[in-house]
Amino acid sequence: MSRSGAQLDLLRDWSPPAATVRFDEDKVRAGTATGRVCRAVATTLRDSKVGRPEIARLMSEFSGQDVSKNMLDAYASQAREDHTISLVRFMALLHATRDRRLLELVAEQFGWSVIERRHLPMIELAAVQERQGELSRLADSLRRQAKGRGAL
Repeated sequence: MSRSGAQLDLLRDWSPPAATVRFDEDKVRAGTATGRVCRAVATTLRDSKVGRPEIARLMSEFSGQDVSKNMLDAYASQAREDHTISLVRFMALLHATRDRRLLELVAEQFGWSVIERRHLPMIELAAVQERQGELSRLADSLRRQAKGRGAL
């Protein structure tokens, strides 16, 4: 049974979707963690389809705090490192922009990753299968030892 050229192209050209999304390192490279966050905020604001005034409005609604376009400009400026975004406002920025790269920026500093919740069962399944493999190898080793000692 042979496959048509179109089928082969579909299989060859397919690649799985990215499990995580992250900033291009060049866009967030900075000498300090604060500078890195500033650059990430700036990139998120620049890449957003929504303008800064609307982002500020959405952030204000989410956080219950007044957030202005000028505040967003300050959060995005490395020259204003004394004006760092708070955690609540960072969460509000996530809410307003839906930019998961912001969370990934934080998580990757600790060797973690941000994934969609729908992938959790597959990760748990992989961990269970890994443990099953370990137990299977242990059982095989014990079986060999028992057989070598005449117990089997």
